[in-house]
Amino acid sequence: MKSTISMNMANAKTSRKGIFKSAGLWTTQVLIALVFLFAGSMKLLTPIDVLLAQMALPLPGWFVQFIGVAEVAGALGLILPGLFRIRRDLTPLAACGLILIMIGATIITAITMDVVSALFPLLLGLLCTLVAYGRRGWKLA
Repeated sequence: MKSTISMNMANAKTSRKGIFKSAGLWTTQVLIALVFLFAGSMKLLTPIDVLLAQMALPLPGWFVQFIGVAEVAGALGLILPGLFRIRRDLTPLAACGLILIMIGATIITAITMDVVSALFPLLLGLLCTLVAYGRRGWKLA
């Protein structure tokens, strides 16, 4: 009887820990998705000539639009699979895609501006890494 009680208490602690982990991951996913949805939509809605005039390193317009599409798709990929419980294995893949974008953004920002400005894309990349690692156990639903 004593072992049953201790097992139930261990399961309660584990489930409570799992709830906090899941809530933390969902909060992180939503915040990251909002940032990427905003950034990607700005790249898609702003005229190319205005967008290129604001950039320190001139990139081709089609590439900037491609990054915008990838950011919007990544933002949707962080939220929609888990929300609808369909192909939840796509969430860590979306996070990995956003990690690649943030690696490039960190490098370009560090080269063209300064290291302090590169901390924001670096932090976003680390948060995407956290989501990819935390959601790696999601299987096909």
